[in-house]
Amino acid sequence: MSDQNITPKETTTPTQVSPLRCITGAIISSGLAYTLYSLMIAIATNFASKPLHSQNELVIKISSAVRTLVVGIVALGSGIFGIVAIGLIALAVQLLIQQLSAKPKSN
Repeated sequence: MSDQNITPKETTTPTQVSPLRCITGAIISSGLAYTLYSLMIAIATNFASKPLHSQNELVIKISSAVRTLVVGIVALGSGIFGIVAIGLIALAVQLLIQQLSAKPKSN
């Protein structure tokens, strides 16, 4: 009657944060930021090269809002990935400073 969904407990070992992992993440994040930035420029150029052909004021306002939202969302994604890349580089520098300033243990 009381079938319990028993799943084995997964033991996860926490991964150590290292400067190499931070730099790798920063490279990936900056690549995505640059890709989204290039996409944003392409979208904005495409929208600018194709003006609206309508006499209806409501259509012009709605399409202008949609175009702004599309470019804005892609710009937001690009900005977020850029900030993440900067943060990961700062973390890598902080970890390097901590590792260099740590006193070696002598027996």
